[in-house]
Amino acid sequence: MSTAGTPTAHRLLRTDEPVRRRGPLRPLLPRLTAAWPLTWLLGGYPIWWALGLGVLIFPLVAVVMAVALVRRPPRRLPPELVLWFGFLATTLAGIAALGIDPVGTIPGDPVGRLPGVAFRLVEYGSLTVLLLYALSRSRRELPQRRLVALLGWLFVLTVAGGLLGTFAGHLQFTSPVELLLPQHLRHNNFVASLVHPAAAQLMDVLGYPAPRPAAPWGYTNTWGNNLALLIGWFVVAALAVRGRPAGVPTGPRSLLTRRRIAAVAVLVLAVVPVVTSLNRGLWIDLALLAGYLTVRLALRGRLLALGAGIAGAAVLGVLLLATPLGDVVQGRLENGKSNNVRMFVTEKAIEGVTASPLIGLGTTRNTQGSDQSIAVGGTPDCQRCGGHTIGGNGQLWQVLYLHGGLGTLLYLGFFGAILWRHRRDASPIGLAGSGAIVVSLASMFYYNALVTPLAFTFLSYALLWRNTAARPLSGRRITNPVEEPA
Repeated sequence: MSTAGTPTAHRLLRTDEPVRRRGPLRPLLPRLTAAWPLTWLLGGYPIWWALGLGVLIFPLVAVVMAVALVRRPPRRLPPELVLWFGFLATTLAGIAALGIDPVGTIPGDPVGRLPGVAFRLVEYGSLTVLLLYALSRSRRELPQRRLVALLGWLFVLTVAGGLLGTFAGHLQFTSPVELLLPQHLRHNNFVASLVHPAAAQLMDVLGYPAPRPAAPWGYTNTWGNNLALLIGWFVVAALAVRGRPAGVPTGPRSLLTRRRIAAVAVLVLAVVPVVTSLNRGLWIDLALLAGYLTVRLALRGRLLALGAGIAGAAVLGVLLLATPLGDVVQGRLENGKSNNVRMFVTEKAIEGVTASPLIGLGTTRNTQGSDQSIAVGGTPDCQRCGGHTIGGNGQLWQVLYLHGGLGTLLYLGFFGAILWRHRRDASPIGLAGSGAIVVSLASMFYYNALVTPLAFTFLSYALLWRNTAARPLSGRRITNPVEEPA
């Protein structure tokens, strides 16, 4: 008896099955599933970057995701999201403090400060929609394997952008979106960072101007932050996925073996932009991530991981000693020009938040003078004498200054609750996800998280939650949750 007309839970929604097409072109057409907005957002990011959309693509795609969430609201959500929604409420409450001018800052008009507030609110809201969307899609609509692969792909893209910034650092071009903007907006530094694609940022760190990789994330610091957040997912996608597609032969020449060899090659190539970026925060993040994962695995009897960590450190040491990369690292450690700036701005953030300790000041402020001079603006002889932005030197200081003690407690409590809930998950997804959260928390002292770093942290959280919801956590051995049920 035919059951083709019998309604099922999936057929009633009619969103989680591929669109059926006939004809010889069917294998060449994309499979549009219910998770296609997320697939196109992450998989197509090089296109959005080249068009000049960059992080602006997140609010656009969030509209589509929001419609999907309204049509089918999530049935089950993690309880720790209450903390995140509390943080969002605090960001709204901070608007009431826009008229406050703390001592040592340049006075400003509350209305003139609204664009910065609006940008952060829109992006925070967009990423919240992204998180809810990723949490609520079924494993059939959004397989774990696919989401891990998308994040792994973004790591490859980050490495490629790093190599581009290293060897073609002066490459930049006018994007289509940039051409549509009025002339005065194109020359605004913040707007240019959003819509003007560039391979690198030109900075004087070692005593001479040199490009530091930034593509496709806009800033060198964002590039380094994203690389540290995504490297774990690349390793899971390339090395921890068991099984092989149908028709792939076994043996040393199999597609699976070649894929893993290629993955190791990508990791080796990544060393070059990691070093030439002169990004000390990235170096700290990678060392912390390696130490965290090694300890987690060693505590569960995976002593091979300890040996692999030692071997990896030895290989890195050889590369630094036997190649010019070692001289680059030494030169960066001897030139800490940004240390005084960071300390100056951090002190101003801690002092300034006392003007509104509960809900913060709503948005950033500019200092009167800098660590170099009391002058308001820079001069040809002292370009660093101009005022600095308070809240631009790390997510922790930005959250504290903009959203006060209450916002900071909610923000830290949210991510702390995530780590506690998933502390026993020793699967590949569990280790990569918790490792990304640890990196995100450590980076708060020197990196800002909005927009893409927070997006990848949220997707790491979504993978952790979906992993927990799919199977109980044994906490004793590494399972392989990347394999989807038949």
